[in-house]
Amino acid sequence: MSARNVLYAQSGGVTAVINATAAGVIETARRHPEVFGKVYAGRDGIIGALTEDLIDTSQEPEEAIASLRHTPSGAFGSCRHKLKGLEEAPAEYERLIDVFRAHDIGYFFYNGGGDSQDTSHKVSQIGERMGFPITCIGIPKTVDNDLPVTDNCPGFGSVAKYVAVSVREAAFDVRSMARSSTKVFILEVMGRHAGWIAAAGGLAAEFEGDAPHIIIFPEVAFDDERFLDRVRECVDAQGYCVVVVSEGARYSDGRFLSDSGTRDAFGHAQLGGVAPVVAAMIRARHGYKFHWAVADYLQRAARHIASGTDVEQAYAMGRAAVELARAGKNAVMPVIVRVSDEPYAWEVGEVPLAEVANVEKKVPRAYITEDGFGITEACRRYLRPLIAGEDFPPFEGGLPAYVRLKNAPVPKKVAAGFDI
Repeated sequence: MSARNVLYAQSGGVTAVINATAAGVIETARRHPEVFGKVYAGRDGIIGALTEDLIDTSQEPEEAIASLRHTPSGAFGSCRHKLKGLEEAPAEYERLIDVFRAHDIGYFFYNGGGDSQDTSHKVSQIGERMGFPITCIGIPKTVDNDLPVTDNCPGFGSVAKYVAVSVREAAFDVRSMARSSTKVFILEVMGRHAGWIAAAGGLAAEFEGDAPHIIIFPEVAFDDERFLDRVRECVDAQGYCVVVVSEGARYSDGRFLSDSGTRDAFGHAQLGGVAPVVAAMIRARHGYKFHWAVADYLQRAARHIASGTDVEQAYAMGRAAVELARAGKNAVMPVIVRVSDEPYAWEVGEVPLAEVANVEKKVPRAYITEDGFGITEACRRYLRPLIAGEDFPPFEGGLPAYVRLKNAPVPKKVAAGFDI
């Protein structure tokens, strides 16, 4: 059987290491020309496939592809576009098949989180249903760490490291000025339904009384009175208080503290910033001077402080996806399987896409302290290896040197006019 072309695409919020996964896909496919032809990338994720806006990665030299391993964000562009069901929107699937057929694409690798794996699963089904053979492999990626089955998600370890480091450093600042100035610092981190990133902030604490003093998880219903009492207790005991709050913090009735009333492309509530909401509560009750910060894109783009473990695993997931396709597998996703905590060891496994699509993994209650404001030792054992190791990018002139690909377009072959 002759080699067929590959389409790789990135989806959802990007990370510090998603391009390492891209490097794993492209370099591994290039090593097997007897199976894989050219590797194309979808410009801006699945949107590139739907609009036939493809990138020819064969135009990139080996050194440029290798440099993806230390370059953050999505080198080919990402998107938030959720495919509807086949019966609901057959035109989208017909368009995908038209593009796949025109460019002899036999392998589709989709790199993303839960919603993206739903897309991967749907695409894996259309080949058989619409008479076009296509192998589809999902590749895990999400800073939220909320994909099931896999021990952890590429992208999470680096954002966890960034948050833990930031909390420790900010705490030194606040503590040094607390007697006459700021007494409360609040750091808002990502995590709509799962508080893994907020939990990682807990790694900053080394000794009793260290920051963060309070972590607010989406998994624990927020109680104004309990929270404000704890803030006062911390300031009385330590002289200051550092709070890490997940953007998805919510009340017992399910309302987000910061629901802005709008929706994103996946239908999720658009959150408007919980840190100032929490800060206003503290000011109204206690009158403490405070500062707050939103890590936002900084936390997921911080390749300069990426976790060595995360980089290694991100690359390995890309390589494994290609090897699974080469072995004849379809509709699966490679996963990280933890073998031991100490010494930390892991291996690559696989899971059917049907088991991960649209399923969220939240922080277990056993990982959260009884009072709901901290992490347990079991959580620390889980998190510590994921932020371990450094993998610094090269620096030039004091700044990280990141690659910018040519992203040469593939000539179009299908009739234009498809709108998303």
